[in-house]
Amino acid sequence: MADDQMLKVLITGANGMLGRTLTRVLSGDFCVIPTDLPEADITDQEAFSAVVKKYAPDVVIHCAAMVQVDDCETLREKAFRINAEGTRNVAECCAQNNIRLIAISTDYVFDGKSDTPYSEYDAPGNAATVYGKSKFAGEEAVRELLPDNSVICRISWLYGDGGPSFVHTMLKLASSGKTNLKVVNDQFGNPTSTDAVAGAIRNILSRRELTGVFHLTCEGVTTWMDFARKIFEFAGIDCTVNGCTTEEFPRPAPRPRFSALEKRRLREENLPPMPHWEEALRVFINQQFNQQGVSK
Repeated sequence: MADDQMLKVLITGANGMLGRTLTRVLSGDFCVIPTDLPEADITDQEAFSAVVKKYAPDVVIHCAAMVQVDDCETLREKAFRINAEGTRNVAECCAQNNIRLIAISTDYVFDGKSDTPYSEYDAPGNAATVYGKSKFAGEEAVRELLPDNSVICRISWLYGDGGPSFVHTMLKLASSGKTNLKVVNDQFGNPTSTDAVAGAIRNILSRRELTGVFHLTCEGVTTWMDFARKIFEFAGIDCTVNGCTTEEFPRPAPRPRFSALEKRRLREENLPPMPHWEEALRVFINQQFNQQGVSK
């Protein structure tokens, strides 16, 4: 690639919440090529190879995934076809064409039994869900096929413009007249905005030498209950949120008790830190109300 040319970045799953944010944030600094179904089917290696041949990107940011945790639990074969085999197809194509791969993964690759945030040096595995197991298999494919030309970015508790997300669900419940909610208070993690993730990925894109795993969740650990309370506080909505246990809300897929992530690699590589989750949430809520032209 000539020095006067913009880096060509192809995004899979560009119609998803993170993909949309990446397209917006990276455009201008990079030549962004957003792709999604039906054109870019990652489960069809021949079809995806044709897309890569057509656009000839320098980097692929792989966002396409089956992320509905409960659906993954009941549709195991589909989850592995998309998250594991699909990711392997993307990694093989990148390896064959000397394309850098930035693959999006999840906190669910860990078993959730820790009492302290997982760092990039903690060994994943023993995931409790089909979603986590299928995403871990995708990670392994990336490590196997592109050990020196890939970055795996783990994220969690994601929300962003357009949703769907926990933030959007809470705001929708409040707007429907709900004034008293019960929210799980025994699961801990890092609420994370897509804007924060996209900013971090932009920094990683600018450092070609970076490889390996990076955790890109916002700083600070909280529960879903306290997350919900902050959503309503920042939105200026009067809604009471009471805590409950995981057992009171049984789901097809078990949720990790503790899946917070430490951002050790960002510090080691002298990259900007992730924002605190409360500040990122405050910015997001303000943007949502400003876009709607509604005062809080």
